[in-house]
Amino acid sequence: MIEDLFQERKKKIRSFHQLIRKNKKIEKKEAPDGLYTSCCCCHEMLLTKKLQKNNYVCPKCGHHFNIDAYTRLNLLFDKERYRELYKGMSIVDPLNFPGYLNKIKGLQLKTQLEEAVVVADGKINQIKVTVCVMDTRFLMGSMGSIVGEKITKAIEYATRHKRPLIIFTCSGGARMQEGIYSLMQMAKTSAALARHNQAGLLYISYITHPTTGGVTASFATLGDLIISEPQALFGFAGRRVIESTIKEKLPDDFQTAEFMEKQGFIDLIVERKDMKTMITKILKMHGLGE
Repeated sequence: MIEDLFQERKKKIRSFHQLIRKNKKIEKKEAPDGLYTSCCCCHEMLLTKKLQKNNYVCPKCGHHFNIDAYTRLNLLFDKERYRELYKGMSIVDPLNFPGYLNKIKGLQLKTQLEEAVVVADGKINQIKVTVCVMDTRFLMGSMGSIVGEKITKAIEYATRHKRPLIIFTCSGGARMQEGIYSLMQMAKTSAALARHNQAGLLYISYITHPTTGGVTASFATLGDLIISEPQALFGFAGRRVIESTIKEKLPDDFQTAEFMEKQGFIDLIVERKDMKTMITKILKMHGLGE
């Protein structure tokens, strides 16, 4: 008798749930992809739109997110207007490195970049400048033959047109798939900068996270003025390599922009919101735009 009562109750419950499923579609609401972005430093969940409005800087901890080259150029140039230079340069694979060309082509499709640097010419608060911006989305911003060639051409263009030059560095260093050809770019870019300097022209090296290896050992450290974003990693060899070599524990803030400023390698640390204003002040201090 009791078992019959339980069976009857189960039937009623089952019928009730079937009725709910039939008459009401219960949808699980999920946040759309890309609605929120997690800060890698403080782990705060941030509305992506608010993060964009804040120039991709965490409003809670001040962490500066990496931004792509075109976003940087839009933040920098007047009315987001500029002319991109040296597009359409051919892909090179001097060592016939296995899979290298396919990787480059895949990254071009994924990032809509031709290579790991974008060169542009335009105005910052009505002052004409030539700007290079490196982009870590493309093989960690590594410097191969095309990157070195584009930067060299940009330097020579700035020299020829008597322009101040700004290079935003962001790189893992020389590109291993091109071997000695990538290392040659260090000398080539440095020689072009020497000619730019001899012409009495201003070069600002602007460090962003991370700047390492052959880029640090060449044009990143040759600026008349070296500026950095907060907490950017800036150095040549990595922490583990140095610690294993000198057999000592390095400070926790080793190779951060703040540490390098104390050692005299960086002249100024500037938050992204002040980037354009500070660059304008520096340009005007050098008698430009008057």
